[in-house]
Amino acid sequence: MAALQTFLDQLPWNLLIIACLTLGLAPFFPEPHIWEKLKMLVSGTLTKPIDIFDLLMHGAPFILALLKLVLGRGAAG
Repeated sequence: MAALQTFLDQLPWNLLIIACLTLGLAPFFPEPHIWEKLKMLVSGTLTKPIDIFDLLMHGAPFILALLKLVLGRGAAG
């Protein structure tokens, strides 16, 4: 856990925000991939390994940002 906190402390907010807006939301049209995959997850159709990988890949920036926010140790970075 200490290693994760150290990593998150060293990760700047501006990089996380850029990652969320680009990788997290790409492609933008017709709808963000993360939104499409979350809808598939809720409806129970997220079964293909490529779709699960896609959800994890597009969700990773949001997960890192959430962890950094919740742990609250990297507010000035």
